[in-house]
Amino acid sequence: MREHTVAPQADILTAEQCWKLLGETSVGRLAVNVNGRPDVFPVNYKIDGESLIFRTGYGTKLHAIDEDANVAVEADAVSAEFGIAWSVVIKGRAEHASPESLELNSTVRGLFPWQGVGKTHLIRIVPETVTGRRITLDASMTWNVPLAAAIRAGLE
Repeated sequence: MREHTVAPQADILTAEQCWKLLGETSVGRLAVNVNGRPDVFPVNYKIDGESLIFRTGYGTKLHAIDEDANVAVEADAVSAEFGIAWSVVIKGRAEHASPESLELNSTVRGLFPWQGVGKTHLIRIVPETVTGRRITLDASMTWNVPLAAAIRAGLE
């Protein structure tokens, strides 16, 4: 019996590759603990050295960070044109930051939250781990499968 490879192999990324990819996008998902349960929020971020910063206002994210600073941030991208997908996860601690240094001040100026008003709190994620994977798809692994074919394949 011949085994078919359906899923592509993932290449493990180095920390350096992860930081490079994180610098090429500015949107990720912040995972926090809210009342003992995981929750996820979109954030737009900037890289500052080997940490990640974002702005937020008073609310669920800030309250969760103040209660439990252990967080994760995930960012990813998919290019159907080039057949490449990647995902990077940072796990670490969130801390309140102050834009006192000139370097951080210039980074913060380029950080525009989607909801621009009331985002006065600057949060820095100090990583404990940075991991990532890149997947290269070939023509036989296309993600453009019609819904009818996907359903039929699932029933076979």
